[in-house]
Parts: sequence; C-alpha cells; structure tokens
Amino acid sequence: MNALLGIDVGTSGTKVLVWDGDDAVILGEATAEHTLQTPHPGWAEQSPDEWWGATCEATKRALAVAKVSAADVVGIGLSGQMHGSVFLDASREVVRPCILWCDNRTAPECDEITQVAGKENLHRWVANPALPGFTAPKAVWLRNHEPENFRRTATLVLPKDFIRLRLTGEMATEVSDAAGTILYDVEHRQWCDALIERLDLPRSWFVPVKGSEEVTGELTGEAAAALGLRAGIPVVGGGADNAAGAVGCGIVREGRVFVSLGSSGVVLTPCDTFRVDPDERLHSFCASVPGQWYLMGCMLTAGLAWRWARDVLCPDLLGQARARGADVYDLMMAEVDAAAPGAGGVNFLPHLQGERSPLNDPRASGAFAGIGLTSTRGDLLRAIAEGITHNLRACLDVARDLGCPIEEIRLTGGGANSPVWRQLCADVFNAEIVVLGTAAGPALGAALLAGVGAGVYPDVPSTEASVPTGERVIPNPESASRHEELYRRWRELYPTLRPWMHGG
Repeated sequence: MNALLGIDVGTSGTKVLVWDGDDAVILGEATAEHTLQTPHPGWAEQSPDEWWGATCEATKRALAVAKVSAADVVGIGLSGQMHGSVFLDASREVVRPCILWCDNRTAPECDEITQVAGKENLHRWVANPALPGFTAPKAVWLRNHEPENFRRTATLVLPKDFIRLRLTGEMATEVSDAAGTILYDVEHRQWCDALIERLDLPRSWFVPVKGSEEVTGELTGEAAAALGLRAGIPVVGGGADNAAGAVGCGIVREGRVFVSLGSSGVVLTPCDTFRVDPDERLHSFCASVPGQWYLMGCMLTAGLAWRWARDVLCPDLLGQARARGADVYDLMMAEVDAAAPGAGGVNFLPHLQGERSPLNDPRASGAFAGIGLTSTRGDLLRAIAEGITHNLRACLDVARDLGCPIEEIRLTGGGANSPVWRQLCADVFNAEIVVLGTAAGPALGAALLAGVGAGVYPDVPSTEASVPTGERVIPNPESASRHEELYRRWRELYPTLRPWMHGG
C-alpha cells in the first residue's frame, strides 16, 4: 500500500489525513485543536509548540482510524495557515508566540512599508500591497516594538515550516507560502532582496525555497517515535492552505476555479502566465503547480456573516434545532428557499469586518437596504445569502477582467453542503457548479503533493484524476436572468454608502 499523510496546520486545529494513493480514498483523518491567544484587542497569537503537540496527537489518531502500519506510509505533505510569523533563535527555539494571519496590530507598519518601499515598487517586486495579515509587517513590528526579540531572532519561518523543522530537522519553505510573506518576488520565484534590504531585515533570516512537490527532508528517528511512524519517510514542500486546497480540489490547470463558502469566502483561479491586479482587488501568489500562479479573492465574512445571522436573527431556530436534533443552518436555509429571489427588495452588504476582496477597504461595513414593513426574516436571510454570493461573483468578475479563463467552477466549504446555496451560486454565477466529493481540501492537497514527491504520481497535474467530485448544479435560466439584474443593482450599494462608512 502507498499511504500518504497530509498534515494541515490550521488556525483552529491541526488536521491529519491518511490517503490511499493506490485506490484514491481517504482511509482516516483526525483533528487536534489549538488555543488562540489574544493578549490585547486585535492581537491573535499561537504557540508553535502547541502545533507540534497537535500534529503528534492527530497523526496517531488518524493512523489508528486508517488501520495502516508505519511501513505503509511512503510520504508526508504539509499545509498550513498563511502569513504567520514564527521567530526562531540561533538554537532553533521559539522567541515569542507566532503572530497569526488574523492579527491586525500592524496597520502602522503597513503604512511604513508602503512609504519606505513605494507602492509601485511593492507591485513590481512582490505583486501585492502591504496588508496587516501578511508576514512582512509582522517582522517590522517586531523590530519596532520588541527590539530584544528582534536581536535574538536568527530565522523567520511560516507555521507549516515550523512543523517541517520538527519533522526533519531541516529549515525550508516552498513557493506558495513564501509568496504570502510579501517579501518574495512572486513573478521570478525568489526572495525579494531589494525589499528585504529596504526594510532593513537580516537576509540570513530567510530559508531556502523549494517546490511544493519537492522532497525537503526525511522524518527523523525522534519525530518518527513521536508520531508512531518510521524514520526516513520523505517530507515534501507542501503548500499554503489555499494553494494546497486547490490541489485537493483538483484545481491544477488554468480554466478551473474553486469557490469556497467557509468562514471566509475564497475565489481562486490558476494562471499559466503571471498576472497582477493593479487595483489590488485580488492577490497574486505562486501556485503549488510548478510554473503556475494564481489570483485569489478573499472576502472576510462569508460563513461568519451567516453565523452572525444565526446568532442575531434566529435564536428561536437554534432552540428548535436542539429540540429536534436538526441542523440550525438547514432550518435557516428553508426560510431562504421560501423567499423569492431578490428577497422582497432587501439587499445586504456582507462586509462585517471590513473587506479585502474585491474592495480592499478595511473601513467597509455591513448594511441592509430596502427593508420595509412587509419584509420577513426569510427576506433578510435570503438577502444575506445573496449578498455573500454576489460578493464572490464580484471576485470572479475581476478575475475575468484580468484575463483568466473560467471554464469550470468547483464549490467547497461548509456552505456547499446546502442544496439551496449551491443552486444560488449556480444562478448568481450563471454557470454550472461542480460540488466537491470531500471537504478535506488542504490536507488532501498536502497528501497528493507528498504522493508526487514519493513517486506515487508522476507530477502535480496528474493528481487531478484522484480528486472525488459530486453533484453538478445547472443554473436555472429564469432565475439566472433575474439574478443578473439583482447583481447589477447590488453593485451600486457599496459605492453609494462608502462615503458614510468613511465618515464623509
């Protein structure tokens, strides 16, 4: 048997998946949770050592579920949350807790980077603006606010690459995660020495960059004992969560797009040629497929907006769901389904924590418009679902405007579990939707990349045939035509309200 291990170091927990590379099935999976530290408002930190403990726990549990022996595992792949900053000293010990992607303390550092480097240089050098979630502002923050920790730091690694160090003893990263630091030349796939020098960061901090499918080391005897595996298993580069998730969704060639209805909403489209959005609506990163890039739109509150609706608008449905042993989201979607397209004239902007894509506006806020005395809760819920889906459509439109072909859209994330929301996506996008057959995403992508490094698959594009797909959803012509009109009207709402959001 060729069993492959995919390890995904997420924000809420580490997930480990065991994949049968011969029969293309998931044999077992397990997740061990992490704690989130918020020592100050707006801060978000985690202990890297806790990730390692979670990796050991989840690996042992996944192997037990899979009922495979240590001898069966032939490769290990890594995925993880992007942008996190793990500062290590000369002894490879953690200097301070990792500053996460969702930490927003670094707005002043973003302004500093933009001023020091120049906005045009950032686009030319690293293809993206400086945003608080990215890695570079965190390194500058450390220098500005914790100079002793800055002096102690010998190496800067990303979350999954800290686990690589514990697995193999090797310092390395790979192209897709390096691209998210905003210290990496995305077009030419090398560290951006010009920006690193301009920001006065030590060049020695930055580790070698490999391909996502390349072997970066072998499992050490110490790590093998901790995981219940055998020493010598090859560990590949892996991928940043969205890049590995694309592989796990079979999005490995231009023309395929995945849309994720998770806590955040993601639109990701691979590109065979390097593209950058001059208006900063979409991010440009390196894909896990050699010689490929991707454009990504990330809206901050997709599923989070839906959860807000659950808590604020539907406390009675929560009670009903508990009493009946039902899923509250199914009850909410039943009300959405009962409301007509257009939600009785109600519109919703889903920007509840500011917005990244496609607005790039941290001061954007959520809003209802068009509420009347006849508006029902079902109308409000439908307006929320439509608003989220419209924002994803706006990201797709930007990708089209930038020349990306969109031939097939694959849908994943928790929202994809709802037949109502699947149909809404098909109608709003006016395109056939392919639902993924598994929600494994990044962990599966990491396992497939491990299979390439271990020789189970000849290359990354060949892994596409192994990815399970489910239902195909066809747009309803009448509804799609109606949603085209509704989408155009929805697009007018943010520009109208933007001056008010900005205090004008």
